[in-house]
Amino acid sequence: MATHTKRNRKDDYRIRKPFFSREALMRYFPAWALLAVVGLMIAPRVLLFAVKGTLLIVGAAPGIMLDAAEGAIHLAGDVVVGVVNTAGDAINGVAGSVGGRAKSDAIAPLFTDEVEYWSGNIEDWASEYTLDPNLLATVMQIESCGHPTVSSSAGAQGLFQVMPFHFATGEDQLDPDTNAMRGANFLNYCLDASSSDAGLAMACYNGGPSVLSKDYAQWPAQTQRYYMWGTGIYADAVAESDTSPTLDRWLAAGGATLCEWASAEIGG
Repeated sequence: MATHTKRNRKDDYRIRKPFFSREALMRYFPAWALLAVVGLMIAPRVLLFAVKGTLLIVGAAPGIMLDAAEGAIHLAGDVVVGVVNTAGDAINGVAGSVGGRAKSDAIAPLFTDEVEYWSGNIEDWASEYTLDPNLLATVMQIESCGHPTVSSSAGAQGLFQVMPFHFATGEDQLDPDTNAMRGANFLNYCLDASSSDAGLAMACYNGGPSVLSKDYAQWPAQTQRYYMWGTGIYADAVAESDTSPTLDRWLAAGGATLCEWASAEIGG
């Protein structure tokens, strides 16, 4: 009578060949070698593509990097609120400045040469549109630094960076007088809407009238910065200071480049 040896499942596992046996490795070696070579060839290209893509993104959006840097340095919650309130109080506390419509004889000496270039025009425009020339100069400083033909990625045009929808059909948007008229009209609208608060009017000028119904913390980051720059520079201008620490910070944060472009354009 024949006998049969009973094999258990453990015996089966012991006698199975490993998946990566020497025979299998040698059999498929050419394919493995080819894959390795292809991988070595494309890896540098993939890495280069990733690096180039990053550089393109960074190169195409320097303003984003600047915004991030400014945000990290200047927009630190309560610190910024304190700075903003201090600047706003400074504007309101200076005698003779009434809601951006005070009449000073000339713009303060603190503005950059590129804005000073337009000082006579600014004073004429301020008189025509019943605005404080220092407020107009502050807006021009931040918007264009006196560059008459500069345009933004959003489409804003000229000395006061006026959006196209503010112009009538056929108007020359880059003509200084036309640009100033449309910019001054909108600034006056913002002064009316903000109960003649010059700081809020500048925020409205940058972010639109809707910001006036929102808390400061809900404003776009750009509008928060605009308010900070504008109130600080304007407070120093109203005080007839020779210098402005806020203007110096604005220049260091990237404004100096805009002013270089403006200087080249006007031949300064």
